[in-house]
Parts: sequence; structure tokens; C-alpha cells
Amino acid sequence: MSNCLVAQSGGPTAAINASLAGVIDAVIRSNRYNTIYGSINGIQGVLQHKIISLNSTFENDADAIHTLMTSPAMYLGSCRYKLPSYTENPTQYEFIFETFRQMDIRAFFYIGGNDSMDTVAKLSEYAKSINYDIMVVGIPKTIDNDLVETDHTPGFGSAAKFVATSLLEIAHDTYIYDIESVTIVEIMGRDAGWLTASSALARNDYNHAPHLIYLPERPFSTFDFIDDLNKLLKSKKNVIVAVSEGIKDADGNYIAATNAVADKFGHAQLSGTGKALEQLVKSTIGCKVRSIELNVLQRSAMHISSLTDITEAFKLGQEAVASAEMGLTGIMLTLNREHSTNYNCSIGNVPVSEVANQAKSVPREWINPEGNDVTEDMINYLRPLILGEPKIRFKNGIPDYLSIKHLI
Repeated sequence: MSNCLVAQSGGPTAAINASLAGVIDAVIRSNRYNTIYGSINGIQGVLQHKIISLNSTFENDADAIHTLMTSPAMYLGSCRYKLPSYTENPTQYEFIFETFRQMDIRAFFYIGGNDSMDTVAKLSEYAKSINYDIMVVGIPKTIDNDLVETDHTPGFGSAAKFVATSLLEIAHDTYIYDIESVTIVEIMGRDAGWLTASSALARNDYNHAPHLIYLPERPFSTFDFIDDLNKLLKSKKNVIVAVSEGIKDADGNYIAATNAVADKFGHAQLSGTGKALEQLVKSTIGCKVRSIELNVLQRSAMHISSLTDITEAFKLGQEAVASAEMGLTGIMLTLNREHSTNYNCSIGNVPVSEVANQAKSVPREWINPEGNDVTEDMINYLRPLILGEPKIRFKNGIPDYLSIKHLI
């Protein structure tokens, strides 16, 4: 029997710990692996040798797996670290694989988004180049829902549920005033508008908000935006707008470009889109206007998470271990929606090289011709992903999550 290692990377979600729980559960039940280790702060934890044994915490506590499943963010911590190419700088790879040899690591599970899949691809390629027998498996997650080759990503459904719930509650708050107003809600989404599109799920038989939805997949015109508002304000006293943080003009410039700073992966770090549009409305329309930035609240809102999301994330973790036991490496697991009356997804896998450094955009046909709303096809795609509520234990009136004192 050999050992295995698991790590988490990228932005937190409400479901990423459920995938970790699935991995731990399957390894504990496995007759292939002896010890499961966790790397603190992703691949950087391996480089810094910040590695802990997970067996002692989870083997002897029947409730620990469930508590981990329903704890938000990342039990093992995270990082945003891009490994260099091993052909240009093999030093870090040599250190990582020497650690693997010393600890007899024969399976490495990395739970993360697009940039994390880049790490999976590089490690699996290096392992092959030195003939080291290890299975490297990527487990998807991201609230952005922008990984290719999978119907959706764990973490997205729960974030979508939080966004839709927040928009409904904002509508209830807004409608109480007999004052003409515009409320702009800025939602995460640098280049993909899936999460902003989910705001449409707030609509019901009495609430039609958000009345306007703008995604980064379509060029954003400030002139058309003000025109859209003026048209709605002729018949509605309160207009609520959902907008992606990453909306761009026809020339590809972010509306919040003055606040854009690139991270280590070259991605723009955006904030202030809602505030910029708020100032625009004030100067042109002059009605009461406010902007609301959901910011990090939408990432790990376990208290309003989706049972469908949590359940699928857990199953993906279990399947990752089964895939490693079958000798599969250099893959990312996928969720494949089956075409039937009732929602159902099967689990598959694809070479991680087909996923890394790519992004899935909202289909143009799921955005209305005016570019200010989504279609019914989008609603039908989204609705099953937010269904169900996991059982969360409370203590002293607040959720009783698994302790992360090892990160503090």
C-alpha cells in the first residue's frame, strides 16, 4: 500500500470541501492507499513541506466527514501559484517529486479551477518525463462555471443560489420605498457571465427583478445602458440591475479599467464596476441610485448552499480516487448532463490538457438580442443546479463548521 496527497487551490467555494470530503472518504475505504496527506496552501504547501496527515482527524470521527462537507471555503487553505515550465526551470519539480518519493506518494488530487488544472497538467507531464509512477487527477471547482468540457462546476450552483436569493431579498428591500430608484448589483465574473446570469432565478410571479442583466460576453454600451434605464423608469418606479464585474466596452476595455490590476496569472482584479455605473446614473438620470457589490460573500455562503452542488462535489471526490486506482492520470473529472425529463449528471473525465488555460463563455444564444437579459434556455440550464438544502448543524445560533485552527 502506498500513500496519496490532496490539495486545494484558487478561490474558495461552498462545495470545494465536499470534494475534499469525498476524496478522504474514498481513501479511508480504499485498500490501495495507506495514508492520505493534505498539503496546506495548495502546491505551495508541498514546496514548503507544509503537509499534514488527514487519517487521524477523519478515520476516528464519524461526523467529521459530514461536517467537512458542510463547511465553507477550503479546509486545507489555498494558493494562487503558477508553476513555471519544467523544461525552463525544473528545480521546483525536482523538489516536489523528491517529496513524493520520500513520502511514497502515488496519487495526487488537486481540487481547483482553471489555473489549478494547469498545475495538474504540468505535474502529470513531468511525472511521465522522469518515469515516476503517480496518478495526478484534477477535481473541478469554481463559482465562475468557466471550465470547459464539463456541464458545470462544483461551487457554481451554491454561488448561483446565493446570488438569486440576494437579488430577491434586495428586491423586497427596494420595493418598500415610493421613490424612483435604480439599484445596481455587481456580481463576480471577470470574463464569463454565468454567475450574473443566475440572478434571473430571483424572478417569480410577483418579482421581475433583476430588470436588466449585463454579461461580459456582450459589449457594454453606457449609452444603451442609460437608454434601457430611461425606458424602464417610464413604467417602473424601482429598477434593479445585475451586472458582471468584468463587463467591457466595444473596444474590449473593462468598465472598471482604472481599478484593474493583474494577478500572478495575468487576470485583471476588478472592483468598482457597480460604483462606476452608479456615478454614471447620478450624472445622467439623477434619481436615487445605489450600487451593491456582493464581493466575497457569494463565494462561501454555506448557509444558503445547494444540496445538488454539495452532493455532486462529494461524488467527484470519490470518483477521483476510483480513477487513480484504475491507473488514470493527467485527467480532470467532468459532470455530464443527461438529456432526460429529470435532471441527472454522470461523471466522466477528459485529458486535463484539454481544460487548462481555457474558459467557457455563456453561449450567445442564451443572451437576448438586446444584450440586457438572458433567455429561457439559460433559466432551464440553471434551475436544477440550485435545488435542495444540505443539513447544517448550528451551535449557539450560528453554523458549526469544522475547525480550521491549523490555518490560523
